[in-house]
Amino acid sequence: MNLGFNSSFSDLPTTIFEVMSGLARTHEAINLGQGFPDSQGPEALRRLACDGLMTGSNQYPPMLGIPALRTAVAEHYGTHQGLELSPEHVVVTSGATEALAASFLALLSPGDEVIVLDPAYDAYRPLIARAGGVARTVTLRPPLWQLDLTEIEAAITAKTRAIVLNNPMNPTGRSFSHSELMGLARLCEDHDLIAICDEVWEHVRLTDQPHVSLFALPGMAERTVKIGSAGKMFGVTGWKVGFVCAEPAIAKVIGKAHQFLTFTTAPHLQAAVAQGLGWDKAWFEEQAVGYQAAYHLLRSGLMEQGFHVLNSEATYFMCLDLQQSGIDRPALEFCFEAVKTFGVAAIPLQSLYEKPEEAPPIIRLCFAKQEAVLHDAIGRLAQARQAMSA
Repeated sequence: MNLGFNSSFSDLPTTIFEVMSGLARTHEAINLGQGFPDSQGPEALRRLACDGLMTGSNQYPPMLGIPALRTAVAEHYGTHQGLELSPEHVVVTSGATEALAASFLALLSPGDEVIVLDPAYDAYRPLIARAGGVARTVTLRPPLWQLDLTEIEAAITAKTRAIVLNNPMNPTGRSFSHSELMGLARLCEDHDLIAICDEVWEHVRLTDQPHVSLFALPGMAERTVKIGSAGKMFGVTGWKVGFVCAEPAIAKVIGKAHQFLTFTTAPHLQAAVAQGLGWDKAWFEEQAVGYQAAYHLLRSGLMEQGFHVLNSEATYFMCLDLQQSGIDRPALEFCFEAVKTFGVAAIPLQSLYEKPEEAPPIIRLCFAKQEAVLHDAIGRLAQARQAMSA
């Protein structure tokens, strides 16, 4: 029997998130690597899902999503971001990563180029490649991680079809300014590009700066694919309920790609999310306040221990500059030693670069944890810094 494998898959490394979470389990370490809260999510939302499982349909829901959820997504973004959407703009997917896959498969033809901003969520490049596209990297630089519109425009060629914008940005915690977004919108219009906007962290705000979607800017509604995630909005990352918002003609073709990926998503989870999206603005604001408190606790504690902490404006994440913290170790080496010896897992940013050797010595931590866990993690990281300082 010929057991040859498709090299485009078999040659891929296991995602760093799975590697570090596996090591955290093996070494019974605090997992500040993979981005998930250590709570179970809102009890009210979980009870809605339980009720839906027992009293609602457990058969195939509509491929594009149940009508209640498509309507709720459109209304939610109208209320929170001022977007003018109808249910026809919305496709429900099994998580945001599936939404990305469906978008790339639907919108890219072989040879199309897609601009990716490094450091980048590690699914972007493999998914673009599977759709026949070619990723072209523009690197953002710490500590500010600003969009360099000149560099982005220089990367655009006659083959460029799209740009992927992760805003707010994982892993940097950056929330791009209105002026940066306006400049990017101008480039998309000038060069006839589609903007595929991964906005899953839109509600996880660490400052008073409101989220601005590229979709909302003049001329962008007809060329933007906006991707959201109930898992991130409600802190239930295992639910894998995502949604695509796009001009109906674009949404329709993305839906056709989605039908041959996961086809549909668990109906009881869809029904629960549909109700949760209608909760008052105050609920989402309170959620953000909780994340802000956790962020400042971990940030201040690590700074007291001599770590150089970069600013975050959104997401579950903060970044530490090892070199500026007096640690003369490569980021990957530090992370392996930290989880195995000191019992705390982190993510080296080099794993999120096209060229890891060019990455700065920075690690990413997830702060969406309970206060006691964060205090414990601060002490363990302090021990790691002392042991590995230059």
